[in-house]
Amino acid sequence: MITFKKVLPITLLILPLFFARNLQALESYDDAQETYKNLEVFANVLSIVQQNYVDDIDTQETIEGAIKGMLTSLDPHSSFLKPDDFKELQVETTGTFSGIGIEITLKDDMLTVVSPIEDTPAFKAGIQAGDRIIKIEGESTKEMSLLDAIKKLRGQKGSEVTISIHREDWTDLQEFTIIRDVIPIHSVRDSVLETGYGYIRITNFQRNTSQDLQNSLEDLIKEGALKGLVLDLRNNPGGLLDSSVKIVDIFLDEGIIVSTKGRLQDQNMEFSAHSGGAEYDFPIVILINGGTASASEIVAGALQDHKRALILGTQSFGKGSVQTIIPMADGAGLRLTTARYYTPSGTSIQATGITPDVLVPKSVAAEEDTPKGPGEFFREKDLRHHLENGGDLQPADEKPQPPTIDESNLISDKVTIEEATKEKLKDDNQLSTALLVLKSLNVLSGQGADK
Repeated sequence: MITFKKVLPITLLILPLFFARNLQALESYDDAQETYKNLEVFANVLSIVQQNYVDDIDTQETIEGAIKGMLTSLDPHSSFLKPDDFKELQVETTGTFSGIGIEITLKDDMLTVVSPIEDTPAFKAGIQAGDRIIKIEGESTKEMSLLDAIKKLRGQKGSEVTISIHREDWTDLQEFTIIRDVIPIHSVRDSVLETGYGYIRITNFQRNTSQDLQNSLEDLIKEGALKGLVLDLRNNPGGLLDSSVKIVDIFLDEGIIVSTKGRLQDQNMEFSAHSGGAEYDFPIVILINGGTASASEIVAGALQDHKRALILGTQSFGKGSVQTIIPMADGAGLRLTTARYYTPSGTSIQATGITPDVLVPKSVAAEEDTPKGPGEFFREKDLRHHLENGGDLQPADEKPQPPTIDESNLISDKVTIEEATKEKLKDDNQLSTALLVLKSLNVLSGQGADK
């Protein structure tokens, strides 16, 4: 016969083990109970709306609207994709759609241009970063989702779309009638600034961008020994993560390119550089600004942390989050923010951006601390419900410091620049400074490139 006195010590030993093993289950149970309680409230509200709303409602549309609202409340980049929207997103990553060529987001519930893509109809029409699209074809964009807006802006090549724009220093709306065109698949352009100094502009990151960049490098090398490269990522709204990783891999032989960290184990990943590719030892200056976002920030951050490039320009946009596309059974999908990404030094740039090594405004007269005007940038931190930074993976004192340069060492007006280059550089203070920096680095390294 077991007495109470014998049972009690055994019970006291078992209970801590029981609670240790089941604490998580109990917490999950409490969370589930709270979820079911809130779902009951939602079901009651839906029932009341169905029975009492002034008109009959489409229940499916109402529920989809609730789902959209739920995801919008999380962060600016999570969204619900109806089947047609899901197909649109798949088309977008191939770079073969027709439209006007802008990256848009919602800022203060208003449809806002992050950046026009260079040489697209929107760019040529004069659309600028920060412009607010108030109407599309006369229809107000208030309460319009990003995906609905994208569908309205896209269309057959040669067709027209009229958008009404508000810009910060305008008193009235201005209408832009833009003729849609195929948005360029080739996102890389190159040119020679002057003998030995190349320029490559990446407008966005598509499937073929890394190969296009490789081709451009080979073309520039054929022009002569490449003594320095300006890589222009200004107004580059991003694109495919895989493409940005391949771009960095071209210039690095080893080391982490970018890492991601989320709540689930399979969201924690590292992407590393590989050896065996072509070896490039020329100095690189990367140009960034407030329109440099997402995948382009991965490239800038990785090459900065590995001291492979010097970053010049102004603070970047600060989109340091990863979105995963989750297919649904009915052909719909969820575009859900699942992780933050970190530069090789373990720095999260979410809502902060990449800080340039050399701060240079677009024009000599520009001031960074002046109020935003036309063509200036809002950033990720200005978006409602933006994801918080999340902190760094390494203590600040353990992180490798990026390279800096003393601007007093820059070669001044003694540098001889060909007339064609002067024409290209005269209105672009950042590009002209980048060229001077490259020449300085060659001189300081003893190459004597400009004797």
